[in-house]
Amino acid sequence: MRKMSYLLPVVVIVIVGLLSSIFIVDERQKALILQFGRVIDVKEDPGLAFKIPLIQEVVRYDDRILSRDVDPLEVTPLDDRRLVVDAFARYRITDVRQFRQAVGTGGEEAAARRLDSILRAETREVLGSVSSNDILSTDRAALMLRIRNGAIAEANALGVTIIDVRLKRTDLPPENLNATFERMKAEREREAQDEIARGNEAAQRVRAQADRTVVELVSESKRQAEITRGEADAKRNAIFADAFGADPEFFEFYRSLTAYERSLQQGNSTLVLSPENEFFDYLRSDTADR
Repeated sequence: MRKMSYLLPVVVIVIVGLLSSIFIVDERQKALILQFGRVIDVKEDPGLAFKIPLIQEVVRYDDRILSRDVDPLEVTPLDDRRLVVDAFARYRITDVRQFRQAVGTGGEEAAARRLDSILRAETREVLGSVSSNDILSTDRAALMLRIRNGAIAEANALGVTIIDVRLKRTDLPPENLNATFERMKAEREREAQDEIARGNEAAQRVRAQADRTVVELVSESKRQAEITRGEADAKRNAIFADAFGADPEFFEFYRSLTAYERSLQQGNSTLVLSPENEFFDYLRSDTADR
């Protein structure tokens, strides 16, 4: 019985030691076995693994593709038009041994901060070598590839492989946005004024052409009317001449009657004439009697 009381703690210690020497490597992770802070072994395959209890420890790192949002930064392109750039990167820890040596106990967060500095520096360098129009254009794949390729070497020193870099947003700084908007507004207003001026000029030309056409048409119409009137007067005079030549006395009689009709109408002024006036020749002549 006394032997059992001594044996039980030993068994418990052995079981605890055995359990503490076993650990599981997840398929989404890679593990380092450290002994007194020094890397002893790397476990990359998922499954059970062993370590020496109390002497060795296990540090796990994510084996999946990670993303890092770069804090917005201002860049100055070749045309000195400042822009605020927002980017992100996707990366993966490929060499956990080198990763541990590079970041120490800081782990993934320390690596992310260092990666952030690398990407910010490379972004400033690449975007500072092109114009703002190239940055603001929709075809920016070449710029993002240059940033990625420039940051790969420094990232590899951390045991990290950069898979992709993307520019999410490129905007003007708030203090420049209003000035740019006002400049664009002024340009549009100037273009509108130019269009209005050109429209007024064209309208003036149309009105002038129309006025000239009206004058020409009216003049031509008057000329034709005068020609027609002259021809009618000539025909009338010819008729009068023929009538006068055929019977002069009757023609004089007809003209006198026409004069009586036009002058002796209701509402006309009163005529005070002597009865012997020649105006009344046909009223008192033998011809009038007939």
